[in-house]
Amino acid sequence: MDIVYARGSASALDIQEAMPDAPGYSTVRTLLRILETKGHLRHEKQGMSFIYHPTEPAHQAAHSALSQVVQTFFASNIERVVATLLSSKDIQLTPEELDRISTLVEQAKQAERETEVAEKEAEA
Repeated sequence: MDIVYARGSASALDIQEAMPDAPGYSTVRTLLRILETKGHLRHEKQGMSFIYHPTEPAHQAAHSALSQVVQTFFASNIERVVATLLSSKDIQLTPEELDRISTLVEQAKQAERETEVAEKEAEA
């Protein structure tokens, strides 16, 4: 999928050539067929080849995949997700990244406060 997203579209041969330690051509085609069956790819025939295209933008696919991971492994508990990421030895955040994350948290708090005010005003 990374290769298809990076190129916008690709044939099985393009994908195989771009893969480090690539499996055989028939294995790549099988994987593409599976991804197409699952709705992640679509193809069009171009000459003798199929050209594969993603069915959704990368950011939308990432959002869907992340939502699935959060539901499956963290029971939809965002606090547990953040705690896991922050305690990971594999992830080293810079002070700038931590500042940006803090800003995002503050923005989320402000949005929640504004929603609460709007709901109270609607009730009145």
